Amino acid sequence: MSRGTGVGLVLIAIGAILAFAVTATVGVVDLRAVGWILMIVGVLGLVMDLVLFAPRRRDDYTTRRYP
Repeated sequence: MSRGTGVGLVLIAIGAILAFAVTATVGVVDLRAVGWILMIVGVLGLVMDLVLFAPRRRDDYTTRRYP
């Protein structure tokens, strides 16, 4: 698992906690909206990591055998 995948999953988890579990109010900040934003950013980061950067991580090892 790469760093981008881990960060995406952490953002999704924190966003879900803020969106669904926290009921406190903090001034003018809507914690549910912040949670949804974090979840969306986490999903976008996860998709970008898997689609854009995963092909670069693949290693093709070829074995050459000489007679």
